[in-house]
Amino acid sequence: MFSKILIAEDHESSNFSVQRVLEELKIPDVDYVYYCDDALAFVKKALENELCYEVLITDLSFEEDHHTQLIKNGRELIKCCRDICPELKVIVFSGEHRVGVIDLLFKELNINAYVKKARSDSSELKKAIEAVYNGNTYISHDLKLPIKSANTLEFSNFDITLLKLLSDGILQKNIPKKLLEQNIYPNSLSSVEKRINMMKLSLAAKNTEELIAFGKDIGII
Repeated sequence: MFSKILIAEDHESSNFSVQRVLEELKIPDVDYVYYCDDALAFVKKALENELCYEVLITDLSFEEDHHTQLIKNGRELIKCCRDICPELKVIVFSGEHRVGVIDLLFKELNINAYVKKARSDSSELKKAIEAVYNGNTYISHDLKLPIKSANTLEFSNFDITLLKLLSDGILQKNIPKKLLEQNIYPNSLSSVEKRINMMKLSLAAKNTEELIAFGKDIGII
């Protein structure tokens, strides 16, 4: 089992809950912080002492208070920690339930596990830690089916860019110009129309407004 884990969680009740799970798993070296900047500082110090953390367990949202922070949320924290410690395992422990947001965490940040804060989150967190230790990824049981159904269409970065431009009020016929300005390819009108129509068909969206609404509902825009 893992021997050194860092917890980044700003709510005391959740922080203590995670600590209890780690005690039950007999993790000998556990540190916990309430701020993202402190978490990164702990990771840097551990690297300097050649006693690297094996796992980071972090929330996504951190409430602002009188302590000014450079790192505002869990996504930024994961990126910063992985930049200096690429082998660090990451388990996200959050109340976020939108499947698009969770899916992107696995795709873009390569997290190892996602546990949703809920009634049975302690047992789910324990399963997640054990799965990651055994070289597997893990996602809370009640999130598996929604994510599977949402993945009938795999959203690429290109798809998300198109949805964001549509959401910003850019007309479909003007999207190629915006893509060209950002050096994004393909950027022909036919490619744009084809992909937007494919998304509408796959998601059973009657029009662009419904397509945008779906993107917002699942959290990809």
